[in-house]
Amino acid sequence: MRTAVVGHVEFVEFASVERVPAPGEIVTARRDWSEPAGGGAVAAVQLVRLAGQCTFYTALGDDEIGERARAGLERLGVRVEAAIREGEPTRRAFTFVDDAGERTITVIGARLQPERDDPLPWDELRDTDAVYFTAGGPDALRAAREARVLVATARVIEPRFVVTTDGAHGGHWVGAEGRSGEWAAAPVPGPVADAYGCGDSFAAGLAYALGEGQEIDDALELAARCGAECLAGHGPYQRQLTLR
Repeated sequence: MRTAVVGHVEFVEFASVERVPAPGEIVTARRDWSEPAGGGAVAAVQLVRLAGQCTFYTALGDDEIGERARAGLERLGVRVEAAIREGEPTRRAFTFVDDAGERTITVIGARLQPERDDPLPWDELRDTDAVYFTAGGPDALRAAREARVLVATARVIEPRFVVTTDGAHGGHWVGAEGRSGEWAAAPVPGPVADAYGCGDSFAAGLAYALGEGQEIDDALELAARCGAECLAGHGPYQRQLTLR
């Protein structure tokens, strides 16, 4: 099964703290780490773990942070196809993760996104089973629509399904033909650790399942499992669902 993500990446520094500091307060981090993340990157790694491969269409700055982001994602098995934006920095972020597992994010810099006129292998999307779209210009979105299944966060197309998540309460979906339904959140397979990446893992799982030909209820069940698995790990990649 061939999968792809069209979207953005941020190089994120994480700090695990008891609670987010109040204005003027100083807190000490229990642990810290950094890695490439952001919606597109997290989804690409989740798709690698479900499908065995994923091509990530993105854009990076021409800086050391961009090189580290590419190398980090490639170590996680992602095929990175990135346009390089000369003179622009790769977007960064700082994330607090508190004892309740909630993440609080500050982004630094502009979001870089791929465009259809970037020299990327857009034609391959015609032979791709499932694409998740998080960022890109209108023509990049049109290219992504050539895939058999497209799941997108941008509300700029006429979708077959609109899926709305509600965290621990599950969520609901509405189909273009008038059908609708709900799903329950999957149980978390361990103590809650970190909410960062749960939504993007969910979306990647949904794209994978629909691309595999699953019906919407079964696809949402798998997607919910992906989100719950991620919630039990620190950072987006320590715990992601794998079917291999």
